[in-house]
Amino acid sequence: MPQKILIVTGDAAESLEVLYPYQRLLEEGYEVDIAAPERKTLRFVVHDFEPGFDTYTEKPGYTWPADLSFSEVDPGAYIALVIPGGRAPEYLRNNAELRKIVGAFFSADRPVAQICHGPLITAATGHLSGRAVTAYPALEPDMQSAGATFQDTEAVTDGPLVSSRAWPDHAAWMRQFLKVLRSTPSGNLSSPSGTPSSPSGD
Repeated sequence: MPQKILIVTGDAAESLEVLYPYQRLLEEGYEVDIAAPERKTLRFVVHDFEPGFDTYTEKPGYTWPADLSFSEVDPGAYIALVIPGGRAPEYLRNNAELRKIVGAFFSADRPVAQICHGPLITAATGHLSGRAVTAYPALEPDMQSAGATFQDTEAVTDGPLVSSRAWPDHAAWMRQFLKVLRSTPSGNLSSPSGTPSSPSGD
């Protein structure tokens, strides 16, 4: 059975920040589930920059089905958690079921990858205190208020937590996250003979 990784997201998540880790982790041989407040077709968005705008713009993105609702998630069935950004974390951080899920991963010291506005969720659960993180740069005050040390760089690893600023940093983010996964006994995919394998050829 493939090892399972959970992505938690919702409407108005950034398309690339959901679908890139989803497909990248599938490529590595993991099974990936997407959980949301309810089982439905999620509507993602595209955040980009245009001349004359002081901040990013938002346009309709892809749609994608959620595999299960937060209330159906058994955190113990997953070896790692991914928290994409976009506008979704702004309201998801208030979801009691999601807060329990996130807390379970941190309590078990299992790998967590967060990007862009995703750290709003981990900040709301109180699990960033004393950690080094990055996030979308406008979130620096939020990260500091959560007790974290903010670093404006493409990816930051602090123990099992890997954070990144936004989708332009995807390569560095997943490179570091996969390194954390492979160093975790439960996340090191093995061949039938028990010899560690790397489907990507690393």
